[in-house]
Amino acid sequence: MEPTTDAIAELYRHIREAGHPVALTGAGVSTLSGIRDFRGKNGLYNDMDAEKIFSLEYFMEDPSFYYKHAGSFIYNISEKEASVVHLVLGELEKRGFLKALITQNIDLLHQKGGSKNVIEIHGSPEMHYCLRCAGVRMGFDEVAALVHAGDMPRCPKCGRVLKPAITFFGESLPAEALRRATAEAQQADLMLVLGTSLTVYPAASMPDYTLRNGGELIIVNNMPTPLDRSAAMCFEDLGEVFEGLRRALSAG
Repeated sequence: MEPTTDAIAELYRHIREAGHPVALTGAGVSTLSGIRDFRGKNGLYNDMDAEKIFSLEYFMEDPSFYYKHAGSFIYNISEKEASVVHLVLGELEKRGFLKALITQNIDLLHQKGGSKNVIEIHGSPEMHYCLRCAGVRMGFDEVAALVHAGDMPRCPKCGRVLKPAITFFGESLPAEALRRATAEAQQADLMLVLGTSLTVYPAASMPDYTLRNGGELIIVNNMPTPLDRSAAMCFEDLGEVFEGLRRALSAG
């Protein structure tokens, strides 16, 4: 669907009239901030071994591989600005039009855009910890400074390289985040599905919870998803859609 003035007005009406609207976001929402997605047209999977970068088994063998390759798209996050998508989602929450934001992203940009109730189901680089020593923690800014200097964060007790609290392949999703996300998806009468191909589970199952409980989906993604036919509305261009929503919010 083209993001015409009428289509944006209808989308805004859906959001305003929903009793418990929730958003699910994937890597596509951050491309407007200059962060490449994973499975999109110009995704990292096209020229980078992302599965190896985020492999727990490989991290245990050679943590330097993660820090060397993740530096360019994780530890320069502080240099990135929230896009119109992040900002509008933050404003929707502020006005009470969005109850929760479930994200697969690990870039912290939703928080920068003003969202408060962010459920990070794939973890977060905000904290790094030792896989051996309990209680050893290091924050994002300190780790980023080390990575930019060509170093890695290490445990002061055992010297082991610290791991980010990102969910790597081979790890379970954070149990509490998954519980909260599932509860929000089940309660939602409207879910905005934004910038995700809906191919990575269990995150991709969240819209199914909403549909099974009688809720509606609105999907905005630059590639088809398995649930397009089940959606009340589908759009392709996140930037155009959210610029239109920003204008609608400004007009009241």
